Amino acid sequence: MAESVQPARLPRAPSFVEFVALVSFTMGLMSLSIDNVLPAFGAIQSSLGVADANAMQLLIFAYMIAFALMQIVYGPLSDVIGRRPAMMIGLAVYCVGTVVAIFAPSFGVLLAGRAIQGMGGAAIRVLVVAIVRDRYSGREMARVMSLIIMVFIVVPVFAPAIGSLFLWLGGWRLIFVSMLALAAIVMTGFALRMPETLHPEYRFPFSFRRILDGALQTVTTRASVGYASAMGLTMGVLFGYLMSSQQIFQTEVYGLGPLFPLAFGTIAAVLGVASFVNSRLVRRLGMRRLSHFGLCAFILTASLLLCAALLFKGKPPLTLFGPLLAASLFVMSLMMVNFNTMAMEPLGAIAGTASSIIGLYTTLAGALLGLLVGQAFDGTVIPLGASFLALGIIGLMVVLWTERGRLFRPHSPDPAE
Repeated sequence: MAESVQPARLPRAPSFVEFVALVSFTMGLMSLSIDNVLPAFGAIQSSLGVADANAMQLLIFAYMIAFALMQIVYGPLSDVIGRRPAMMIGLAVYCVGTVVAIFAPSFGVLLAGRAIQGMGGAAIRVLVVAIVRDRYSGREMARVMSLIIMVFIVVPVFAPAIGSLFLWLGGWRLIFVSMLALAAIVMTGFALRMPETLHPEYRFPFSFRRILDGALQTVTTRASVGYASAMGLTMGVLFGYLMSSQQIFQTEVYGLGPLFPLAFGTIAAVLGVASFVNSRLVRRLGMRRLSHFGLCAFILTASLLLCAALLFKGKPPLTLFGPLLAASLFVMSLMMVNFNTMAMEPLGAIAGTASSIIGLYTTLAGALLGLLVGQAFDGTVIPLGASFLALGIIGLMVVLWTERGRLFRPHSPDPAE
């Protein structure tokens, strides 16, 4: 009797908790790649002979620009070959960039390594969103994304401290060694525990025409364009803070020195709490109510932050600046995940391509705006407060256009609203 041939076993679908844990850990790698290098700015500047302290912000910018541009690749690629293989390709590219950074002999080569890291890390941003959209929609998707973003934001609580520890143990290159080890863990987790989530009916052969059609659908959907634009402005707020945080807390404004990870981590913890609050409230209140409240509250807190900065000639007491900054970023978090979900919601049939286009647009906008904010740093927190307020007001105008002048109200009884 001929022996039956058993098909290759695929990973079984993980439980809700396991699914959220795996994709959150994957997203955490992206967050860690941005933040744990911050405490090493001084050491890298000294080691590689960089004259301008503001130039160190390019370590964030190089990562984010490459990260933004490559997102347009991974979405369409994942619609053709599937989410899992596309993720593995991206993580492999990330590992190559990390190795380049580890052995970089100059600042230029280090920036190239960071850019290659960003090219690979883009897969995480695109495919985590696409994988979640494959499995969930509406408020349930917003809930899952809130939990994932919470991890993404909580990682910075520990990232600078982890970076400082590796800096102390073996220098700034050891920080990149730790990134390489974490990337290997993520690749193993995806290979062993994450099944393919792309619905068979949404898998298409490669076609430039189909990609262009998906892009056209994305950029002509009012909710997608509007909320993606608002998301880009929100990311500009976050990146502007990230790029200038080391100079604000560690060196030029407050001079906290080795206490920088504590200050940075405290602010990041507030962001994590906000994402958790959003995950608990979004199914009851809806994405629009929460995000519109967050936007209005952000404009108020940014106004207070700027007033405090002007009143104290750019250097308000840390006991005043810290809470105002934390409050601004708390309500910003109520916007971020919901804006992203509402941008993706109408595009489930082209989730991979749409995630790429929206990710490219929002990250590129956020990185460029963040660089403008960071490079405006003048030894005070006035540019930060002014940019927060300006971006908040522009964001409100964009949301009003998107919603045709109405705020806080769902469009229909649809639970996705």
